[in-house]
Amino acid sequence: MKKLRLIIKREFIAKVRNRSFIVMTFLSPLIMIGMGFLIFFLMKKNDEKVKKIVFVDESGLFKENVFINTETIKYQDFTKLGLSDSKEKVKNGDFYGVLHIPKLDSLEVLANSVEFFSKDTPSMTIISSLEGKIERKIRNEKLTKFGIDLEKIKASRISSDIKMFDFSGEKSSKLKNGLKIGIGAVAGYLLMMFVMIYGTSVMRSVIEEKTSRIIEVIVSSVKPFQLMMGKIIGNASAGLLQFIIWGILFLILSTVLSVVFGMNFIEMQSTKVSPEQIKVMTEATVGKGEIILQEFFRLPLLKLFLLFIFYFLGGYALYSSLFAAVGAAVDNETDTQQFMMPIMLPLILAVYVGFATVIENPHGPISIIFSYIPLTSPIVMLMRVPFGVAWWEIVLSMLLLVLTFLFVVWLAAKIYRVGILSYGKKPSYKDLWKWIRYSG
Repeated sequence: MKKLRLIIKREFIAKVRNRSFIVMTFLSPLIMIGMGFLIFFLMKKNDEKVKKIVFVDESGLFKENVFINTETIKYQDFTKLGLSDSKEKVKNGDFYGVLHIPKLDSLEVLANSVEFFSKDTPSMTIISSLEGKIERKIRNEKLTKFGIDLEKIKASRISSDIKMFDFSGEKSSKLKNGLKIGIGAVAGYLLMMFVMIYGTSVMRSVIEEKTSRIIEVIVSSVKPFQLMMGKIIGNASAGLLQFIIWGILFLILSTVLSVVFGMNFIEMQSTKVSPEQIKVMTEATVGKGEIILQEFFRLPLLKLFLLFIFYFLGGYALYSSLFAAVGAAVDNETDTQQFMMPIMLPLILAVYVGFATVIENPHGPISIIFSYIPLTSPIVMLMRVPFGVAWWEIVLSMLLLVLTFLFVVWLAAKIYRVGILSYGKKPSYKDLWKWIRYSG
């Protein structure tokens, strides 16, 4: 046990003293927030640019109340100028493009004969907007020809907003469901990335020690199983430290936001808010940003964070044992490629299952099954948790993950024990099977 502690300490210190680890620990949250603001800023700046679109309406149907100016799009009627002269003027001027609407007797043919000319590839959003305006105008023209009163159709339109509650009377909303989807998706994706990063780190560490022949000295005093476990736990401890620091930064950010927006997030987490209170709070807020923050901090964030830590450690330990076995079996990182795909496939599958099924139906049979399978449960279960999962399901998933980890460690240790001292030969799956069966 003393030797195991020494190995864990060595791996942990080597990891946390690494300059890239220190930099990314403190800069990653700032980089992510900065990237979000940068994307938002660039999108806003892109939308601020005014686009001037001219239209040539030979049909005479689109003269009034169709092409209405907005803050970013301005329309100009060049019908009198004609198509050829309009194209030439737009080509040599500061215009976005020319919309040409020909004169045709059939509205059905007209709907598919409208043309748009531009110097560069036009935005699909703008084209879709123009198509929507044209479709609505032509549909109204057809309804008028059928003798249908458009004003009565407009008067008959009514929107519906379904109020959502659970059986305890707590109110839900589309915004809250959207936040659950977003949090689950981000947590699942981050878990996959961290497992891959820290798992491959263990594999590279094993390969480095094996190729430098340091491992021959180490295994003379330490059992291969202890060395493998020490590497896994040491790297996991470094990753856990990184998460704790990020959690502290998150709490600091929460405190700052609570001061700025005047909201007590602790009370929002610890108390139940009635539907009437939610309505009053929603109506009292000025912008959507405050509403989103209120809904976000009303989620079970502590539960999500603790489960994220557990599934990170469980998923990392499970996959790291496989990565360590692969690192022990080969002489260089190039030879690992043939063994990487079977290991990475369950992780990729878990992400696809999460996005394809959990988001749409978090309590469906596919979501439930993959949240129990240990190779996919760290991601899929984490994506299900924001939608509410029974404790017995979480406990069962945890238990299966721990038992599978113990079995995989036992299996990987057999490969590690033989492969760590094997040199000069590129191993195959047949060789790995022989090493597993070897009991001497």
